[in-house]
Amino acid sequence: MGARILVVEDEEALTTLLRYNLESDGYDVETVARGDDADTRMKERLPDLVVLDWMLPGLSGIELCRRLRARTDTKQLPIIMLTARGEESERVRGLATGADDYIVKPFSVPELLARVKGLLRRAAPERLATVLTYGDLELDRDKRRVARSGRPIDLGPTEYRLLEFFLEHPGRVFSREQLLDGVWGRDIYIDERTVDVHIGRLRKLLNPGREQDPIRTVRGAGYALDDRFAKVE
Repeated sequence: MGARILVVEDEEALTTLLRYNLESDGYDVETVARGDDADTRMKERLPDLVVLDWMLPGLSGIELCRRLRARTDTKQLPIIMLTARGEESERVRGLATGADDYIVKPFSVPELLARVKGLLRRAAPERLATVLTYGDLELDRDKRRVARSGRPIDLGPTEYRLLEFFLEHPGRVFSREQLLDGVWGRDIYIDERTVDVHIGRLRKLLNPGREQDPIRTVRGAGYALDDRFAKVE
């Protein structure tokens, strides 16, 4: 079972979106629509991370964050605050209250997933898989090694991160923009064509002979790990 994440959000459509994407990433997800209900729930069972909306019925997200930071058992609990408030003063207020991270709506789902993983890696690294496998591919995060059918593959830093990102989301199609956000980060400006260059390099390194290409090009959409590749024995 993956890390347990509690989503505290009263917008039903957004809750459904977050649950779907987090569960697709292997997390155990629970959702609550009210701040006071979330407070009660966490006294019964602690999650590994909380995705917390600022504006909530019953008890505001900012007040719930204060309460969690005041309690010994939740003082170090990773919290990502979601809000429509984008002003710098409000972001500072949210972080000063104790949130570990802050994302303004509307936001990129891959970015949120990356931040969730980053927080969990720091707070609860044992809850994240150290070895990712798909078909005959294996990526060992601890050793920073990649192998195919047991044969070592030497990847550059960018190709390694790109493969790791794909292995974290097998079968899901990502646009070039989403790959730039997830692999390079939103703060770095890189032309989208750079993605094509690194995809090409990764393919050559993974497929030196006539082996099946694990990366699928989806015309007009982007790239994905091929679902059929997972059936390779």
